[in-house]
Formats: sequence, C-alpha cells, structure tokens
Amino acid sequence: MAASIWRGVLDRERGPPFTPGGRRLALVYPATYAVGMASLGYQHVLGLLRAAGLSAERAFVAAGRDPDRRLVAPVSCETGTPLARFPLIAVSIAWELELGPLVELLERAGIPPLRADRGPHHPLVLAGGPLTSSNPLPLSPIVDALILGEADHTVVPAVEAFFEPDTDWLDAIRALPGGHVPADGGPLPPLARSPDEELPACSLILTPDSALPGMFLVEGARGCSRSCAFCVMQRSACGGMRVVSPERVLARVPDHAPKVGLVGAAITDHPQLVEILEELVADGRGIGVSSLRADRIAARPRLAELLRTSGARTLTVAVDGPSERLRRSISKGLDADHLRACSQLAREHGYDRLKVYAMVGLPGEEDEDLDELIDLSVELSRAGRVVLAVSPFVAKRHTPLDGAPFAGIKVVERRLKRLRRGLKGRVELRPVSARWAWVEHVLSQAGREAGEAVVQAVRAGGRFADYRRALHHGDSQARRAR
Repeated sequence: MAASIWRGVLDRERGPPFTPGGRRLALVYPATYAVGMASLGYQHVLGLLRAAGLSAERAFVAAGRDPDRRLVAPVSCETGTPLARFPLIAVSIAWELELGPLVELLERAGIPPLRADRGPHHPLVLAGGPLTSSNPLPLSPIVDALILGEADHTVVPAVEAFFEPDTDWLDAIRALPGGHVPADGGPLPPLARSPDEELPACSLILTPDSALPGMFLVEGARGCSRSCAFCVMQRSACGGMRVVSPERVLARVPDHAPKVGLVGAAITDHPQLVEILEELVADGRGIGVSSLRADRIAARPRLAELLRTSGARTLTVAVDGPSERLRRSISKGLDADHLRACSQLAREHGYDRLKVYAMVGLPGEEDEDLDELIDLSVELSRAGRVVLAVSPFVAKRHTPLDGAPFAGIKVVERRLKRLRRGLKGRVELRPVSARWAWVEHVLSQAGREAGEAVVQAVRAGGRFADYRRALHHGDSQARRAR
C-alpha cells in the first residue's frame, strides 16, 4: 500500500531525477507530504544534499494532504525503504507542535524516540530547521546531534562527515558553526549564520500535491529589519535583513514553474519587490508573497494590483495586536489606517476577501482592546468580505517577550467568545485552538525534560489531555494555564 501511494505522488512531481547512491540518508519532515513540500527550508536542504552527491530520500508523516492517511510503517518516497534501515535520519523541524509527529514517526518506524533507548543498530538522528533558532531544548533527549540556526553551509559537511571512515561524527558536529551534541549537556552554541553568497534558497521539486500547489519558492530576503517584540525573526534575534537582488532571484526561477512564491519574513520591505513581481507577471507567472505587511501594501498599492493580476483571490495582511495601544507595546509599527487602505485596495482590485491575522492574549490585554478589533473588523467588512484569523499569543525564546506567561486557556476561550459575539456573522472568525496554543507555549519555554514529556504524551494517545498530564507534572506554567 505504501509503495502505491508514493508512486502516484512521485509521478506528479517535476524536478531533477533522483539518483541512488552509496551514501544514503532519510530526510524527514514531521508533517504531511503536502506541508513538507511547501517548506522552502526542507526543499533547499534536499537540493543541497543531492547536489553534493548524497543520496537523500524523503520521508513524511503521511502521504498527500490528509494527516490521517498515515503509512503503517514509514518508508522513503524514492525507494520505499523502511525508515529504520537508513544509517542516518536528518530531520527538518519548524515549530513546537511538530515534536509529537516526529516522535510518532520514529515509533511507527520501530525506532525508539528517546536517544537513551536506542542501540548501535538504530539510525543516528540529526535535526535542524527553524525551531532550532527558537528553543531546540525539547529535542535534546530525542536526537543525537543538532545544527542550530542557518544550515546552508553546514548541513552538507555535517552529513558528509557521517560517512567519512575513521571520523568521529559527533566531534565533527561539535566543530561546526551551530553544531551541538545534546548528550554533552551544557549551554547551546551561537546560531550559525550563512554567508550572503549562499542566498537565495529555492525549491527543488514542483508538485500539485503541495500545500502550495505547483508553486516554485524562492527566497527574496532573509531575516527582518523590524523589531516586533513577539517574533523570532525580529532584528535583534536574526541579525537584520539581507536582501537578495532581483537578478539573483529571477535567475533561480525555472522555465516550467507556472507560479512563483517570494519568501521572506519581511519580503514586502524588499526595496525592489515591485520590479521583481512586474517581471514575473509580465512572464505570465502566478505569484505569491509571504508575510505581507499592511503598511507596505498601503504605501505601495502596486503590490496589491500585481498580486491580483497574477490571479490572487485573497489579500492577506496581519494586524497582530488587537488595538493601537497593544500594537505600540509590541512595536508592530502599523495602525488602523493601514488596514483601511488595504481594505479599499482589496475592493478596488476585485479580491474575494481580505484576510487579517491577529493575536489575543498579549500581555496587558483588556476587553477594550478586543472591542477595538471588533469595531475595526466590522468597519473593514463594509468594503468587502473579511476573514479574521486569530491565534493565541505564544511567547518565544530569543524575543523581547521571552518568558511572558500564557494568558490561560479559559481566558483565551472567553476572548474568542467575545470576538465571535461582537462580530455577529459580519466577519468570518477562524480561531486557533487555545488548548494546543498552550501546548505550544509550554514547549516554547521548556527545557530538555519536555522532550521526554512529549514521548509520554504520544504514547498515551497524543490527545490534548495526554499532553496536559505529561507537561503539567512539575510545570508551574501548566498550573497557571488551567
């Protein structure tokens, strides 16, 4: 069954053919195939490894888009090899709630998820990805080695060292920028930062089965020049913004790509973004842009026009703080007039909807802040359909709000209820679960012991109640959130 699922998936892909080789490893993304193949970082690492002559085969939690369509025994996409037969498993992990699926994937593969339970006949596990720039500590009891930060220039040496005879692999990891061996304990090393000449990252494979169907992803900028207090990509944490020239961006786009996604935490701050998009639209490509900033859209309305011309139906921006007061407190740097301008642009250019991301549960938040968000959302809806996507605030390491408490599950649920009542069907509300946001929060602030708690929760069934019991033990934040 597994082989037939992957055969159909692979038949629909477009990209360089896979070349089997002697130095084999599994490159794992702990989510569905659709999510993993929409990850620029995962695809970029896959391309780097294969360009170096390494036989990297992909593995995911499930085929296609359905997370319930899990493979009974995880196997690689390319050859159907069971995960446990690879000598090395490299994992790209983006955020805290992918820890559970990673544990489940290892369990189903017959690989003990805790490093201490594995023997010499089991694969070694190397992990990297965006989570390592925030809080990789819960990974510590699970993986054998970590690459922290940007891995463009370290992932290939890390994997090549594994296959070098007479080389102590863990010593080689220790010598790399951002390299860490969890069994050593001690403090984490500084995050690795790739040289500018390594940019931009880009997709290797196009597939209609991705969460971004048929879209070629290319990095237009890395890092961010802004100082939003809640964001792991804010200026003081990531070292500022590095812009990729239009020539280098456009040179990476293959002729067969019908759609191009420009990726970057602050891509709308790119000084030549309009020129890049104009070139792509003139070439008949569909375009997508990550992380649209409302103030930039308002200042450069040509961006909204180009996106709509390319076929976009939704104009998506973020307000984050529900009120002007809270936006100032988190250094968001935009006001209600920017949202009003975006709403008018969505109407003028015939977008189906304006989608606005917001947070609830920020430190110091009051009912009046939510009422201000309700009033603004209803006002925006007079110009056209509005979707309000609301997430509970989760404090992240290495940000100015690191250590801020979770507002509480019941508090967040009351605030979501207040929003729903105030919007009264005039604005579509799409909330993120307060319960799972609490799990994310605890893991984002936790230490090494949280990895063992995740294993306990997964083995108990992986439900919220299982996580609550496992994480609650000895955790003061869990007690405050009840």
